[in-house]
Amino acid sequence: MMKSSQCLIVANPAAGTVSEAIVEEAARIAARHLPAVRTFWTTKRGDATAEVRRHVAQSADEGKRGVVVAVGGDGTVSEVVEGLVGHGGSHDSSSINTVNTMSRSFDQALFVVPAGTGNSNYRSHWGELPWQDALEAGLAGLPGTVTRLDLARVSELEELVVLGAGAGLTAKVLESAREVPLTGRARLAAALDHAAARYTPYEGRVTVDGVVLHEGKTVLANVGGGPYRAWQYTVLPHSVLDDGLLDVCVVGAEVDAVEVPGLLRNAEHIGLPGVYYGQGRQVVIERIDGAPLCFEHDGELKAGIGPRFTVDVLPGALPTLCAPARINGKDLAE
Repeated sequence: MMKSSQCLIVANPAAGTVSEAIVEEAARIAARHLPAVRTFWTTKRGDATAEVRRHVAQSADEGKRGVVVAVGGDGTVSEVVEGLVGHGGSHDSSSINTVNTMSRSFDQALFVVPAGTGNSNYRSHWGELPWQDALEAGLAGLPGTVTRLDLARVSELEELVVLGAGAGLTAKVLESAREVPLTGRARLAAALDHAAARYTPYEGRVTVDGVVLHEGKTVLANVGGGPYRAWQYTVLPHSVLDDGLLDVCVVGAEVDAVEVPGLLRNAEHIGLPGVYYGQGRQVVIERIDGAPLCFEHDGELKAGIGPRFTVDVLPGALPTLCAPARINGKDLAE
């Protein structure tokens, strides 16, 4: 047990599978390892960010370290991370040249309880291990189980990106989901099929560190630091959570949009003609016909962004309890 440490559990009752039983179980596990555990239930958007900021400030004043447990979906995780790390516009990734990605130093570390719809953050952190086992192992191994993961920032919005960002088909999914009378991962899968069946590629360009990766008809462009979207789709299979780089995948019109959902499930899109994959510190995604770009990050559609967005990496910005399959550029199973 770490002395002078505490745990804040932030639970979103509006998320997919959040219940009092799940939150109580998380609190019981945390209490076995940390001397103080407190639960906060959100009531509206922004509550999680505000409460975590208060918690971080108070912990700093008292000289305490600890863990913030986010109980909810990827949207809840994004709000908690905003509270932990600060406003997206406050980071200057260009000033960070090297990062010790294996540093165990931290004040407050994140743990994710997957209780939403997609839960892709959890899968990137712990694979398919039951969250109870992951939380037990993460807390028991403190501080050795803390790894500083990369984040990103959308310059035009001055917002943090935790999971990833996408344009084209992967954003249209969120519009289609409103028309699908299902829940959970089945809803997202049906929404992707629905969107793909009616999708028209747009004229786009993707630039990585100043070099054009793709220009022309575009089905989707996805950028981020984690391999998965909507849990079941391995969009960025080469992604490493702490390598200081963003991965980007572009699917051009050579690939029929209807085929994309099946290809993404097992990363079968990689290597196909018309599919472009790259890595870098800055990714610019544009729609070059002047029309607004359909764009999302962390599962939230963003309106009014115009035809272009710029994503910059924030290396090692987020202390996290995790044991991902790939970390520091290596497969742990090897």
